[in-house]
Amino acid sequence: MNRHEATALSSEELERYARHIILPEIGGSGQQKLKRARVLVIGAGGLGAPVLQYLAAAGVGTLGIVDDDAVSLSNLQRQIVHATPSIGTAKTDSAAQTIKQLNPNVHVETHKTRLDATNARKLVAEFDIVVDGSDNFDTRYAVADACEAEGRPLVHAAVGRFDGSLTVLKPFERGPTGEPNPSYRDLFPEAPPEGLVPSCAEAGIVGALTGVLGTLQAMEVIKLITGIGEPLVGRLLLYDGLAARFDTVRYKKLK
Repeated sequence: MNRHEATALSSEELERYARHIILPEIGGSGQQKLKRARVLVIGAGGLGAPVLQYLAAAGVGTLGIVDDDAVSLSNLQRQIVHATPSIGTAKTDSAAQTIKQLNPNVHVETHKTRLDATNARKLVAEFDIVVDGSDNFDTRYAVADACEAEGRPLVHAAVGRFDGSLTVLKPFERGPTGEPNPSYRDLFPEAPPEGLVPSCAEAGIVGALTGVLGTLQAMEVIKLITGIGEPLVGRLLLYDGLAARFDTVRYKKLK
């Protein structure tokens, strides 16, 4: 799935990623795939924070970050890619600095902008996989439409106060039965009425919840890059934090 030439791992990288490399499912070839991969993360907030940190730690070669916001004190309860000294700093710059300290081998491309229908396709086209950590339906539809048009896998998640959901979208491909894979608009044909779904600023959110869903997003990205396991295509994973319960719902393309 990668568009880039093979790149050898240095001796430092062999040691850094040793626990990946000894896994038969990943090995040296899988680690090289991670090194060559380009992943775009929409939002450096609650979901984007663990995604960026785990993908950087895993050795994903290039991480793109799209965010137009600055770090505020209220972010730090859940957006763990940022720290107290970063308050007032652009989230893209704060996240890039954290990634540099975590893994200097990772190249970071920052986009201090808000993704919308006018710029989504141009941004998406430059990457292999996209991770949606946005918090509003306008952005979710824009990135999903762009990924479908450009043929890029999208790892989508959303969170509420104590619950969240996760899925992988590849509507440009067909499933094992030959049927087209569903799109984001098959899962959510239209956005809910404005004001029906409160923001986290209005309803609150437990910080660790975003860590659970963001880490699961990072896992799906690693699976997609290395070609292991079964990605959540056509399946919506539901997590209830209060009940400590996971459920999976299958969904199909609308007729």
